[in-house]
Amino acid sequence: MSKIFDAIAMGELLIDFTMNGQSEQGNNMFEACPGGAPCNVLAILNKLGKKTAFYGKVGKDMFGTLLRDTLSDVGIDNSHLLEDKEINTTLAFVHTFPDGDREFSFYRKPGADMMLTEDEIDADFLTQARLFHFGTLSMTHDGVRAATKKALKIAKDNGMLVSFDPNLRPPLWSSLDLAKEQMEYGFGCCDILKISDNEIQFVSGKEDYDEGIAYLQDTYHIPLILLTMGKDGSRAYYNGMRVERKGFSCKTIETTGAGDTFCGSSLNYILEHDFDNLTEEQLGEMLTFANAAAALITTKKGAIRSMPEKEEVLELIQGK
Repeated sequence: MSKIFDAIAMGELLIDFTMNGQSEQGNNMFEACPGGAPCNVLAILNKLGKKTAFYGKVGKDMFGTLLRDTLSDVGIDNSHLLEDKEINTTLAFVHTFPDGDREFSFYRKPGADMMLTEDEIDADFLTQARLFHFGTLSMTHDGVRAATKKALKIAKDNGMLVSFDPNLRPPLWSSLDLAKEQMEYGFGCCDILKISDNEIQFVSGKEDYDEGIAYLQDTYHIPLILLTMGKDGSRAYYNGMRVERKGFSCKTIETTGAGDTFCGSSLNYILEHDFDNLTEEQLGEMLTFANAAAALITTKKGAIRSMPEKEEVLELIQGK
């Protein structure tokens, strides 16, 4: 059966307010950047020519309207972006450090993205995609957790590829034990796991990345694990192979969206190849492209509207 979409992602869609200088009066100025990890992943997939759709909830407010219009502008299907009339759109204020790293202050007590419910999940729509992507921010609270788990079951029952990026944000969890528990649920459901260096140490309790990945492989039998190591590059663990590629250096402004860009670029490659028979050479090619795309996103503010063109990525790889 042919599918309408290459990928559907579910989760948080929010506004990242990033610092953008000071006014004449000396007040901090913030830029309202549409964001949210699952949709960032879709944005790069879309840029690379894939058909995508987003499933989530925003508030009936100016920010919800901005997000709906943004999805429309970049070509992501927003037919299942639902609206909450009571709860406002989730906001995140991003503080960037001199090295480009950042910390977040979230306005989400509650936020509209948490209000998605189990009975709002449309199985007929979800199964129109080849791949389902999710993270843990749609698993922080009971209602949206039930919705996410229902969507996951539908995806698994219908033989869709399932991609998972935990995207750990400690301030949004009532406890880190609950965060770990939901991450473990995700590990048990996914075919493709994208995990960062600090997350693998958090869930496995092991300092050594390879040992941490081995623990996940032994426990959950995940076919493909992608490990991101910031500027140091990335690794793929697949079918007994361990492939590593170096990162690319660019003039970093902020790192928001780098992991999501890496993830979406990798998923794009997987959608174009035979997932059950990837070679070492193909894994290397996938990592190189994803590393370069992730490096480029750090040279701009925000993520959804800042995704690099395929040509830009190839030029960086070729050293032009």
